[in-house]
Amino acid sequence: MAKKKDAKEYTLIKKRSGRYAVMSKDGKYINGDAKTEILLKEKKIKKPVAKKKKKTEEKA
Repeated sequence: MAKKKDAKEYTLIKKRSGRYAVMSKDGKYINGDAKTEILLKEKKIKKPVAKKKKKTEEKA
């Protein structure tokens, strides 16, 4: 794993798979919504866009 960025509260780490890990300064990994918010703020991931629902109209 390669360090990418050190911030006051966390460290971004890029894995060999291309994904990112976020580690807090106390050495614990950050997961879930907190990790998503950090990666969005750092512009490492894009916000997902909801797909349009298909209309399924039955023809008689």
